[in-house]
Amino acid sequence: MNRPWPELDYLSWRETCSALHLYLQIAGKYRLAQTPWLNHSWHATFYVTPRGLTSSPIPDGSGIEILFDFHDHRVLGMNGEGAVSSFALEPMTVSAFHAAFLQLVTALGGTPVFNGQPNEVPYPIPFAEDDRERPYDGAAVHCFHQGLIAIDRVFKQFRTGFLGKSSPVHLFWGSFDLAVTRFSGRRATRHRGGIPALPDSVAQEAYDREVSSAGFWPGGGGLDYPAFYAYAYPTPGGYRAAAVQPEGAFWHEPLGEFILPYEAVQSSADPDAALLSFLTSTYEAAAELGRWDREGLDCDHGEPGRVRPADPHLPEAASQPSAPENLSNESDVMREDGPAKGRYRLILDGVEAEMTYSRAGEGLIIIDHTEVPAALRGRKVGERLVRRAVEDARRDGIALIPLCPFAKAQIDRHPEWQDVLRRS
Repeated sequence: MNRPWPELDYLSWRETCSALHLYLQIAGKYRLAQTPWLNHSWHATFYVTPRGLTSSPIPDGSGIEILFDFHDHRVLGMNGEGAVSSFALEPMTVSAFHAAFLQLVTALGGTPVFNGQPNEVPYPIPFAEDDRERPYDGAAVHCFHQGLIAIDRVFKQFRTGFLGKSSPVHLFWGSFDLAVTRFSGRRATRHRGGIPALPDSVAQEAYDREVSSAGFWPGGGGLDYPAFYAYAYPTPGGYRAAAVQPEGAFWHEPLGEFILPYEAVQSSADPDAALLSFLTSTYEAAAELGRWDREGLDCDHGEPGRVRPADPHLPEAASQPSAPENLSNESDVMREDGPAKGRYRLILDGVEAEMTYSRAGEGLIIIDHTEVPAALRGRKVGERLVRRAVEDARRDGIALIPLCPFAKAQIDRHPEWQDVLRRS
């Protein structure tokens, strides 16, 4: 049974929240500097664990993992040789945290070299120069973590209902949000950039594909309360007027996103179901209005221990699709020959493939086109059509010119067929 969702009051811990945001940026920028780029900045994020937030292994030294432990309120570093280093999360300055983090990475055999400027925050001050004292409210951080555990659970359940490309459920330290994103599979229009303290190149790479994205903010950035959000990029026509669930969700015009206050979920009779309805209804609005291929992308939500049913629309596999005896026997390839044009055709499982040709004189045939439907791909149907044409050419004593790129590629791969080519 799921535990009750905690109450979260952003205004009561916003100074601690702001400090934690900057601390995660320091650790995140270290991971960013050491890890090869993965699409849409997925290589730089953090993940929710039962104890807090983890970087996962960072390829530096023998391998280093950074854990923000919100039970014991410490930052832990571990390396591949078994060494552990840590320091306390407590009231301090950002510059003090930065110095302690550099020392931790050095102790683990890593290279603590990374960009020292915050991103996506107003009036950024370099970490090493931020000497303002920051509070640390351990009880509020613990409640925040308990909320993240619940949200992470529902986000992951939502993620199981999609067959297309989908992001992990991960926390972006730039905007300090836990997010999950679905992709239509199509390219998007180029993002205009202009996000404060974020390079345009990063924003443009992040949004170079059509997305429907949802996430959670603890507060800040124009909201004085924790909230869930959902948006589509590019925004399809009519999206902001879409009917979304549950009651309490609304379109926030300045942000250009749907917003659902955390309190509306936390106080509902079934918080998991309330959040899932928000995630589902905002995705459906984006996918329907954006004309996504929902039949090919959507599926039922997963259940523990139950294999997802196979796609009922897949064609049945041939009993022996690649048996050598079937490949050499071309008797099922039919030929329709005319005075000027003709074609070879093969029907499998009710689906027809063809290869057409034209006559160019008494002893010359030009293969001009091959068409193999997608349902027959991978069954060497095109190869069988070309093989039959080669055998007929030998029997009839004529030459072939494969103008069709597919036929030419097949003959190029089979030197034993090239005796039928026209010699210049």
